[in-house]
Amino acid sequence: MNTTEDHDVPTGPRIEQGPQPGRLGTAAKQAKWFLSRSIMALSKRSVRFRRVVRMLLEHWRGVRYRRHFRGNPVDEKLIVFESFQGKSYSCSPKALYRAIVADPRFDDYTLIWAFRKTREYEGVAELGRATLVTYVSAAYQSYHARAKYWVTNSILPVHMDLRPGQVYIQTWHGTPLKRLGCDIREGASGNVLFSAKEIHRRYAREGARLTYLLSPSTFASEKFASAFGLDTPERAKAIIEEGYPRNDVLATFGPHDVLDVKERLGIPADKKVVLYAPTFRDNQHSSATGYTFDLGVDFERLRRELGDEYVVLFRAHYLVASEFDFAAHEGFVYDVSGVDDINDLYIASDMLVTDYSSVFFDYANLRRPIAFFMYDLEDYAESLRGIYLDIAELPGPIARTQDELVAAIRCADSPSQELAERYTRFNERFTYLDDGHASERVIERILGSSL
Repeated sequence: MNTTEDHDVPTGPRIEQGPQPGRLGTAAKQAKWFLSRSIMALSKRSVRFRRVVRMLLEHWRGVRYRRHFRGNPVDEKLIVFESFQGKSYSCSPKALYRAIVADPRFDDYTLIWAFRKTREYEGVAELGRATLVTYVSAAYQSYHARAKYWVTNSILPVHMDLRPGQVYIQTWHGTPLKRLGCDIREGASGNVLFSAKEIHRRYAREGARLTYLLSPSTFASEKFASAFGLDTPERAKAIIEEGYPRNDVLATFGPHDVLDVKERLGIPADKKVVLYAPTFRDNQHSSATGYTFDLGVDFERLRRELGDEYVVLFRAHYLVASEFDFAAHEGFVYDVSGVDDINDLYIASDMLVTDYSSVFFDYANLRRPIAFFMYDLEDYAESLRGIYLDIAELPGPIARTQDELVAAIRCADSPSQELAERYTRFNERFTYLDDGHASERVIERILGSSL
């Protein structure tokens, strides 16, 4: 794999802290915590109150953000990157950054990465070309106000208006299985933070703001068009259907990369590796912490049945704030939720177990076994999000019980002919653009004319 370590770059990035807020005393911190919790509780009980609070916050933040416009023209050679709201160095923003760093045509560009915890990325050699800023800090706002290009895989703060001449590249973070944005049915429960109507407005506003939205397939393009309100001929042109840059590595990695990941994570080389990567549930949320998650899987049962041959890598969704204690399953379950780049976990695993997460679309590039643990299918499909695909199209068996999950893992290496054929049809429909060159095509489509 090509990395920026092959080029002459500084050994680490520069961190720009920006103005730091004053320190709050203990009493002030407690008062602030109590106020925010009270507002959150009231917001959950009253849609009208929630709308008023959001409107006031957005207006106030927008006024503060637009101050950065004054005397600061758009910089044609400034690019700001972030991934999962500043939580990691990963996904398509990472892939596009690496491709840009490797391309001499961008040698005089200024590259910015936003993280919630900048110090954790201080020693990352690949980020040697970048200046690091703290997510939603004053420096973050200032760079976005001036940058020609914004690159992100999740919705940016809504108060950040796009200026004339700026380009917003929304890479998103997966082919959707669960209904998204404007496609969530009016009768659905939405989630604890947003009603279905509020979700529709949020995604329609994002669709109106973005300049480009990356897509890995015709199927995804169709769903994105409706989910983001891009279903007019003019707005549909915003969709760039060239494959997902983040999946380039899945076509280019080698055996040494697999061994490197296993060694870094301490995964035994003599065991089969199951990656369990479920998504979050919209109705599982705590005002104190954020989205929570009930594990669903009986890991003790799995250990008894499979522990001699297998280990499990558990990967929580990036929105889930729950802390998981797997001490009782040490040596069998590895909590890899803190690993930035899920591609490392893909290539190190022998099979995937998921539920309604879009991870299986990407994982299918590896042609490795996939199983779906959908113990709450009716509730999820009918009461919560709803899903786009007929489950008969999924490229793996569907387990509804612990017994069925164990059986699906045991039989993963010997699929039926019908299942093998279904997997092939799935790849022909969903992964045909993931050939290792999506980053190059996206850069040429979006940035090529300006070089």
